[in-house]
Order: sequence, then structure tokens, then C-alpha cells
Amino acid sequence: MGFLDSFGVLVSSIIASIVLLVFAIISYFITVFIVQMGAGLAGYSPSGDFVALSAAILATGAIVAGSTPVVVAE
Repeated sequence: MGFLDSFGVLVSSIIASIVLLVFAIISYFITVFIVQMGAGLAGYSPSGDFVALSAAILATGAIVAGSTPVVVAE
């Protein structure tokens, strides 16, 4: 049974990785939309490469901050 248990853990890890990747892509697209709308409200019209760069930095920061464990000092 040990082999089958290990196989189940492997499959669940792969599924979790795929779900995390899908959520990261969705987060990136939402961040691109927010950056474009924010720039439009501020009266700026940045080129697409700057919008993509800023959205990538913001999405990466949010993903890293969300995966970092919170340590509470006692």
C-alpha cells in the first residue's frame, strides 16, 4: 500500500500545482486590468510593456506574500 499512497500524494501535488498556476495567471490578468484602469484614471497612457512589467511585479509580490508563513512571536 505504500506505493499507492505515494502515487496519490504525487497526483494531488500535481493537481495543486496546476490549480496554483491557474490562479497565478488569473491574478496576473486582473492586475493588468487594474494597472490599465489606474493609469487611465490618473491621465497616463503607458505602453503595453510597462503595464505588463508592473502587473508582473505586483502579481509576483502578492503571490510571494500570500505564500509566506506568518510567524507570531509569543
